[in-house]
Amino acid sequence: MIGHTYRVRHQTVYEYSSDVSDGYSIVHLLPRSTPHQEVLDSSVVSRPLADELDERADVFGNRVVQLGLHRPHARFEVTSLSTVRTTVAELDGSGPPWEEVARAGADLAGPAAIEVGPMLARTRSVRVEQAAPALEELAAPAFAAGRPIVDALRALCHEIHAGFAFDPVATDITTDLDEVLAHRGGVCQDFAHLGIAVCRSRGLAARYVSGYIETDPPPGELRTIGADASHAWLSVWVPELGWIDFDPTNDQLPTSRHVTVAWGRDYNDVAPVRGVVIGPTATQSMHVSVDVSRV
Repeated sequence: MIGHTYRVRHQTVYEYSSDVSDGYSIVHLLPRSTPHQEVLDSSVVSRPLADELDERADVFGNRVVQLGLHRPHARFEVTSLSTVRTTVAELDGSGPPWEEVARAGADLAGPAAIEVGPMLARTRSVRVEQAAPALEELAAPAFAAGRPIVDALRALCHEIHAGFAFDPVATDITTDLDEVLAHRGGVCQDFAHLGIAVCRSRGLAARYVSGYIETDPPPGELRTIGADASHAWLSVWVPELGWIDFDPTNDQLPTSRHVTVAWGRDYNDVAPVRGVVIGPTATQSMHVSVDVSRV
């Protein structure tokens, strides 16, 4: 089984045009343990040091850190440092027909239904009915009648990768699915939401996964420290096989060189950093630096 150890550094810096008096942040920056990922160490630190720093688990089992800084400041840095060991999932066969998987998800009861059920539902960023005709057009080639689920997911992964351009200026975190479909472009977050919408339109439970991916520099260039970024992909639940990750941005199933941080129904459940500040009125700038390096 292929495995790698990664060191991840994620820094978010907020700067204000004048001192703000109070700030509160909630961050999903600490990787979680999974069947294919072992967290060797992880921490979140801030500058200035937070007056409050508390870690808890959210409803999905993600590690959430809450920070409060209750004194005047014009700059606030949040940095996470983690070391993880990952392995690549081995898929044995192509699995059952996708229709059988959809029926199994709908028939679940008890703890399994609590885990899987939310990943079937409509959410703010994944409104299946919003772009139903376009989603149907995208889904039909992948989800032919009786097609094994792993084959169908590979086909969908490739279809999104081939049919949509990676364009970092085309969308933002508020962009609707219909805009992504109209522009035929976006970023990893958009492609994850798109894949989730297609899967849920077929009755398959799909969840949004946030994390990182190891990247390579262009040929002939040195690797630039801090030039990486957060990444997103999706997982689909399959009986016996569990959750299968696939990354339409990079046309990968199963995923490789990926570090998992958190998962939820969509981006809004697992935003890396979100927060509020209390006056006086000031303009704000934000800079994010991410580095993923193999140990």
